Amino acid sequence: MTAAHDKSWKERALAVMPVGSSTNSKAPALLPEEPEVIVRGRGCRVWDDRGREFIDFRNALGPVTLGYADPAVDAAISAQLADGILFGHPHPLETIAAELFCELVPGAEAARFLKTGGEALAAVIRIARASTGRDRVVQIGYNGWLNSLAPGARVLPGAAVDVVPGVPASLAVLHHQVAWEDRAALAALFAEHGSEIALVLVAADYPSLPDAAGFYGCLREMTSHHGALLAYDEMVTGFRIAIGGVAERFGVIPDLAVYGKGIANGMPLAVYCGRRDVLGVLDRGEVVVSSTYGGETLSLAAGVAVMTAFRDEDVVAELHRTGSRLQNGINGILMRHGIAARLAGLEVCPQFVSDDPELIPRLLRAAFAEGVSLYSVVYVNRAHTDADIDDALRRLDRAWAGIA
Repeated sequence: MTAAHDKSWKERALAVMPVGSSTNSKAPALLPEEPEVIVRGRGCRVWDDRGREFIDFRNALGPVTLGYADPAVDAAISAQLADGILFGHPHPLETIAAELFCELVPGAEAARFLKTGGEALAAVIRIARASTGRDRVVQIGYNGWLNSLAPGARVLPGAAVDVVPGVPASLAVLHHQVAWEDRAALAALFAEHGSEIALVLVAADYPSLPDAAGFYGCLREMTSHHGALLAYDEMVTGFRIAIGGVAERFGVIPDLAVYGKGIANGMPLAVYCGRRDVLGVLDRGEVVVSSTYGGETLSLAAGVAVMTAFRDEDVVAELHRTGSRLQNGINGILMRHGIAARLAGLEVCPQFVSDDPELIPRLLRAAFAEGVSLYSVVYVNRAHTDADIDDALRRLDRAWAGIA
């Protein structure tokens, strides 16, 4: 064994990898209770390198909707793997996946594929600017690190900065950050720059989702009135709160949208979609969005398998039922122990909220110690059974008994 292998995984990672992970939110911060690495997952449970088992409610930060190692998805990937991963021409799966997606998602008259949400959102921004001939973009919520350009933007889901390092002021001035439900600020921006705003791009505030219909309606009315486009970041909400995400749940259809987490059960696949006339700037060559890996077949095979399951097996209803059991149970435990925190929002993606910024990390640390893997946003997958939820709740009751 080399000297490097005598070190912990965190030490080894930090020696060669800034942050210790390619995904900031996955880098362990609550050691030793939190796992340093996960080496295996099946159903709703994961195992670390020490053999510890966790009932998992992170689900890869949202993408795993059917469960780890889902048989139908894995079979689709394996079958395609035997025929090849990537080619110099389109594979039929690219069209098949787009047809199925457009069949399922309201407002998706056409769709194309990329690998990550951030790059798909970047494509939407460019398309909107070209389609409208305008330059300014209004952003609500977290739209991925790549698009965190405005003063006050969220550079991570829970972190905003006044000035985004690495972003030239001449670029930042064209991007405007607006807080969730701040209709006055949005109206003021349109009053000042209405003829220059190309796009309002909005990611849901998860704790506020149950009452979000009015805000989405306001966004639709305001953008239409000023000739701007409206785009939804459905990375988390799509194929979770409904197949068509916010658009389907509230019946307020955007001009453009991005989907990703949940659509391929953990395989890297993002979709940007919307009105065909707006996306026509791509057909006409006015905008180029192109990626060698956009038509990678293993992710598309997984995507077709997942979308088919959502269409035929009412996965969304299962997620809501299981998520409700978990959310109600957790909130009951928190209330019973006098803990000033709660899970707020829709049951398929509720978020821990508390006035005490140190409390939620304490809750997560204690949960890890009892074999329950939680995150600030809590996700269930279809593989969670009632018995799994009850087991997790018993463990959390023990874990949080001493926290007040």
